[in-house]
Amino acid sequence: MAKTDLYEAPDYYLLDELLSDEHKLIRASVREWVKKEVSPVIEDYAQRAEFPRHLLKGLAEIGAFGPTIPVEYGGAGLDYTAYGIIMQEIERGDSGIRSTASVQGSLVMYPIYAYGSEEQKHKYLPKLATGELMGCFGLTEPDHGSNPGGMVTNIKDAGDHYILNGAKMWISNAPFADIAVVWAKDEEGKIRGLIVERGMEGFTTPETHNKWSLRASATGELVFDNVKVPKENIFPNVSGLKGPLGCLNQARYGIAWGALGAAMDCYDTALRYSKERVQFGRPIGGFQLQQKKLAEMITEITKGQLLVWRLATLKNENRATAAQISMAKRNSVEVAITIAREARQMLGGMGITGEYPIMRHMANLESVITYEGTHDIHLLITGMDVTGENAFK
Repeated sequence: MAKTDLYEAPDYYLLDELLSDEHKLIRASVREWVKKEVSPVIEDYAQRAEFPRHLLKGLAEIGAFGPTIPVEYGGAGLDYTAYGIIMQEIERGDSGIRSTASVQGSLVMYPIYAYGSEEQKHKYLPKLATGELMGCFGLTEPDHGSNPGGMVTNIKDAGDHYILNGAKMWISNAPFADIAVVWAKDEEGKIRGLIVERGMEGFTTPETHNKWSLRASATGELVFDNVKVPKENIFPNVSGLKGPLGCLNQARYGIAWGALGAAMDCYDTALRYSKERVQFGRPIGGFQLQQKKLAEMITEITKGQLLVWRLATLKNENRATAAQISMAKRNSVEVAITIAREARQMLGGMGITGEYPIMRHMANLESVITYEGTHDIHLLITGMDVTGENAFK
């Protein structure tokens, strides 16, 4: 039997007053879609470790794929506040579903828009926006995660095409992606971006199994064995690490909003449970230690909401720095994972079951705290920004 989604979003500091009517309308439509399409089925898909492919069409219809991409290329032309709100509402449903949307918009559509030729933009972006094409992003390698500059995936000039060799791993959407935005070193050692299409000989995408986290998300590898990639598939307008790092900034921004969605769902679940669960003759919400947990949760959520709202304003003004985005991503995920753990305790044994979303959120957030820059790496980015000293070397 499908469960009814009773979620109500917390807004302790009346932040809705800072949103436009358009923002609130977008939020309402995405929230309704999540309640109707995601919440009733997500526990079952997570238990079976299967990605709900049928949700892709709906994600496209609610504008989750590249919402900030200009209308002329098939996007919605929305601002970054709207983008953040969409990611928050989707991750409130499930981090894995938000990952699918984040990859499509921030890691596939964004680099094509920012670094691609006009031909590439018109060829791929409209179909990516509608979900007719799905994409993935190949940066992380088996031996190079936090140090992407050490990548060994490479391209060699072969006249009218390049020969691509190497492998990427931990790639969301890889098992079903139609195209992959891949980063590889050329013969001079410069990092270049290119679009690899499914069906190119020597390109395979084996799926990653046995995950305890993001179980309703499709993860895989990208393997390149002498793949011939036409030269028109190379991004003409970027070289070096600034290309992939620019994409990661987009994705990290979405995570900063998204992780708070997971936190808000856990808080809302724990709050409702605390009013219904009776022990020692009264609801557990009447006991001091439970109120302490709830008070700390809503405090951290509110601080996080203020942080990402201000970040959105800076992003809309093209003033947000990479370090500011790192701070927000790190904070939101830390807040979310702490709240998930506290909420799980409040629900006792029920907290580990699929009757409630908390354990699923908690497990998912163990991936979110690591991908798009690990928790420790983001801390060092902030440290380098405030001290001027590079702790990476």
